Amino acid sequence: MESEDVHDADLNVTLTVEYKSDVYLLDFAVEGIVTLICDRCLDDLEFPIDTTYHINVKYGEDYNDDSEDLLVIPESDNYLNVAYMIYDTVVLAIPIKHVHPLGKCNRQMSAMLKKHRAGAATGEDADLQNQLIEEMDSMDDAVEQQTDPRWDALKNLASGNDSND
Repeated sequence: MESEDVHDADLNVTLTVEYKSDVYLLDFAVEGIVTLICDRCLDDLEFPIDTTYHINVKYGEDYNDDSEDLLVIPESDNYLNVAYMIYDTVVLAIPIKHVHPLGKCNRQMSAMLKKHRAGAATGEDADLQNQLIEEMDSMDDAVEQQTDPRWDALKNLASGNDSND
């Protein structure tokens, strides 16, 4: 299925069908990974999916999907295409904001955004741009603070400022 958000998917779907009193009970369990585009740095973002969906299906005169938990299909139909149900279930499990965890965004894109932060954005665009830049700055600060002490010791040796003298 074509989607602006989902660029690739590796999903396992388990569908359990139970027939009770002229009604089919369908239970979907979807697990896997979808590939999205990060809203901040535009790199691929792998997002885990683990969701379920339940719907009841029964035969009737005409197609009717007015109810959230009951789908009526015409008696003339001898199969039900569940691909759209699976697609909708996965898409609804994806958050609105697609961003990498702190410090995982593309550093080159972060640098480009910082370079152009004083652009001509005005009003609401400027507020949104400033918010984005503040988030990226805080991410970069958090990453810089998480240095390996072994590298710090090597830096001290290279500069001749070894504190263990």
